[in-house]
Amino acid sequence: MASGVEIDEENNNESKGGMWDLEQKLDQPMDEEAGRLRNMYREKKFSTLLLLRLAYQSLGVVYGDLGTSPLYVYNNTFPHGIDDPEDVIGALSLIIYSLTLIPLLKYVFIVCRANDNGQGGTFALYSLLCRHAKINTIPNQHRTDEELTTYSRSTFHEHSFAAKTKRWLEAYPFRKNALLILVVVGTCMVIGDGILTPAISVLSASGGIKVDHPKMSNDVVVVVAVIILVGLFSLQHYGTDRVGWLFAPVVLLWFLLVGGIGIYNIWKYDSSVLRAFSPVYIYRYFRRRKSEGWTSLGGIMLSITGTEALFADLAHFPVSAIQLAFTVVCFPCLLLAYSGQAAYLMQNKDHVVDAFYRSIPESIYWPVFVIATLAAIVASQATISATFSIIKQALALGCFPRVKVVHTSKKFLGQIYIPDINWILMVLCIAVTAGFKNQSQIGNAYGTAVVIVMLVTTLLMTLIMLLVWHCHWAVVLIFTVLSLVVECTYFSAVLFKLDQGGWVPLVIAAAFLLIMYVWHYGTVKRYEFEMHSKVSMAWILGLGPSLGLVRVPGIGLVYTELASGVPHIFSHFITNLPAIHSVMVFVCVKYLPVYTVPEDERFLVKRIGPKNFHMFRCVARYGYKDLHKKDDDFEKKLFDNLFMFVRLESMMDGCSDSDEYSLYGQQTQHSRDNGSSSTANIELSYSSMDSIAPVKSHPQGNNTITSSGHESGQTEVDEMEFLNNCRDAGVVHILGNTVIRARRESRFYKKLAIDYIYAFLRKICRENSVIFNIPHESLLNVGQIFFV
Repeated sequence: MASGVEIDEENNNESKGGMWDLEQKLDQPMDEEAGRLRNMYREKKFSTLLLLRLAYQSLGVVYGDLGTSPLYVYNNTFPHGIDDPEDVIGALSLIIYSLTLIPLLKYVFIVCRANDNGQGGTFALYSLLCRHAKINTIPNQHRTDEELTTYSRSTFHEHSFAAKTKRWLEAYPFRKNALLILVVVGTCMVIGDGILTPAISVLSASGGIKVDHPKMSNDVVVVVAVIILVGLFSLQHYGTDRVGWLFAPVVLLWFLLVGGIGIYNIWKYDSSVLRAFSPVYIYRYFRRRKSEGWTSLGGIMLSITGTEALFADLAHFPVSAIQLAFTVVCFPCLLLAYSGQAAYLMQNKDHVVDAFYRSIPESIYWPVFVIATLAAIVASQATISATFSIIKQALALGCFPRVKVVHTSKKFLGQIYIPDINWILMVLCIAVTAGFKNQSQIGNAYGTAVVIVMLVTTLLMTLIMLLVWHCHWAVVLIFTVLSLVVECTYFSAVLFKLDQGGWVPLVIAAAFLLIMYVWHYGTVKRYEFEMHSKVSMAWILGLGPSLGLVRVPGIGLVYTELASGVPHIFSHFITNLPAIHSVMVFVCVKYLPVYTVPEDERFLVKRIGPKNFHMFRCVARYGYKDLHKKDDDFEKKLFDNLFMFVRLESMMDGCSDSDEYSLYGQQTQHSRDNGSSSTANIELSYSSMDSIAPVKSHPQGNNTITSSGHESGQTEVDEMEFLNNCRDAGVVHILGNTVIRARRESRFYKKLAIDYIYAFLRKICRENSVIFNIPHESLLNVGQIFFV
C-alpha cells in the first residue's frame, strides 16, 4: 500500500536499512568481500550465456516476419517481368541499403533504445511522452503517481530546448489531440499488419505447391492458405507459451537455409551480383527505369516489413539480445538470401514470379517448402501477438472499447489473447486472401500499412529524443530529416499503388480509427461531466436529517472513475434511496502511462471525513501491461490495504493521508504547510455542522444519522473490529450505469458520434461488472443520463 502514512514509514525503514547495510559491510571480513567479487564475476559470465540464449529465443518471436520477406519481394518489385538483367542489380542494391538504413541503423540501434522499461510499440512511446509532458487527454493523474518506482522520467532545465518543446505541446488541447490521433493512426496500421502479414506470408508459402505442379489452379493454393489461416487463428487461445519452444529453432533453421541457398546460388549462377553493394547501381537503376523504378520501391519496401513488429514485440527480450540476433544471424542471412535470388534471376529472368522457390535446389525443395510454411506461420503468430499487445495498451489508456483480455501464460505476462479481436482478424484476413488471390495486391496493401507505421514512429521518436533523451536539436534534426527522406520516398511510391490494393489498409485503419477515436471522445466527455458534476461530501451528509439518511450494516464499494471528489452517482443514489452502508469506500480503478504498477504500490488509501464516519477512498492503479484479473484477489487486496491504512493511521497518532486532502477531495495546501494533524483539521471543518453525527460502531441493526451531534448508548470499539464486522455483514458493489447523450443544440457530427456510434460500442462491449468480476447477488447498478 502506498499512502501518506506508509510513505513515511517506508522512508524510515529505508533509512534504517541503509544504515544496517553499512554496518554489515563494515563488519565484513576481507575474505567475504573477495567471495562477493568472485560471485559477481560468475554472474557476469552467466549473463553472457543468458544473453546468447535470449538472442536465440528472440529469433522466433521478433524476426519471423522480417525473415519471411524473401518469399515475395522480387515478385512485387517486378510484377510485369524483368526487361534488363542490370535492373536486378539495382533492385538488390536498393534492398541492401534499405535493410541497412531502416532495420539495422534506425530500429535495432536507435528506436529499440526508446523503449518504455522494455516495452515497445507506438503506445509505449506515447506513455513515455505522457510522463515527461502533460499531454494525457484524461486528467486523472495525481502527484503521488509520480512517486511510483516504475514512473521513471528525466528532468531538464527550464530554459532548455526540451522545456520549450514541452510547453509548446502543453499549450493547446489541439496539439495534445493531434498527437493522440497520430498514435492511434499508428496503432490502426499495426492492426492492419496483423491482418495482412498472415495473408501474404501464408499465401506466399503455399504458392510453392504450384511451382512443383504448374498445372494446378491458383484456387487450390488459396484454399490451402485459408485452411492454414483458420487453423492458425483457432489455436490462438492456447497462447504461444506451449508451442513457443518450436519458434526459435524453426526461424533459425529458416535463416540458415535461405542464407545457405543464397551462397549456393551466388556460386552457381552469377557472383557479379555482389556489385550491388556499391550505391552507384541505385542511381543507374532510377536513371534507366525512371517512373517504373520509382513505383517499384513499393515492392522493395517489402524487404523491411516486419521491422515495426520487431519494435512492438520488444517486451520479451532485452535490447542487447535483439541487437545481437539481428547483426549476427538475421542481417547477413537476409543479404545472402536476396543476393542468391538476384544471381538466379540474372540467368532466369522469366522466373521472377516464383523466384524464391525456383531458386531452391531440387534435392531439398520439399524440406524447404515445409520450413517455409512453418516460418510463415511463426511470422503470422508474432504479428498477431503484437496486435493483441497494442490493443491491450490502447484499452488501458481509454482508446479502445472494453474487450475480454486473457493471459495465456503464467510465466510471461506479455502473452495475452483477445477472443473478439482474434475472430475479427481471422475474418478480415481470410477476406483479403480470398479476395485478392495473389501476392502482388496484398503486397501493395502491406507496404502501405508498414510505411505509415514507420512515419508515425519517426515523428514520435523526434519528441522522445527531445523530451526524454535531451539530445541536441541538431542531432534530432539529422535523425528526423534522414528518416523522413527515406520513408517519404517509399510512401510516395506506395501512393501510386493505392488502386492496386494499397487502399485496403487505409479502409481498415479508417474503421478502427473511427472506433478508437469515438470511444476515447465519449470517455473524455463522460469524465469531464463527472468532474464538473461531482458533489461535496459536506452537502450529502448535511442532507441526512431531512432525508432520514440511514446507515445499514455492511460495506458499500462505490466504483467511480474519479480519483478525487464524490461522484454524482452517489448523490443520485442516496437521493432516491436515503440509506448508505456503515462503511463506504469510493473505489477508483485507473490506468497510468507506465508499463506496470508493482503490487505493493498498487493501492492508495485515504480517509474522507472524520474517523467516526468510516468513509474512505481507494485508488487502484494499473499499468498498460497489467491485467485486472478475474478472481477475488482484487477485493481481498483492497480490504488488506484498507486495514493496513487504519492500523498505520492509529500508529501515527491519527496522521493519515487526509492531511493532503480536504473534504471535497482536493489538496489542502494550508494543512500540508502547517504540518498540523489531519484529524484536527477535518474536525475543525466539521465543527459548525450540527446536523452531522457519527454512525454507531456496531453493525447490527440500522443506524440513523441524526442531528443530535452525539451517539446515545454507543460503546467505544476498535475500528478494526468494526470494519471486520461490517465486512462479515456483507459487501455491496455499487456501479454507475451512466448513459451519455448529446444535447439538442449539439452539431450533427457530435450527435452521430455520441448517440449512435458510442452508444452502440458501449452496448456491445463488456460491462464493468464483468471486468471487476462482481457477483450479481451483491451488485447494485445506479442508472443516470448525462447530456454532454
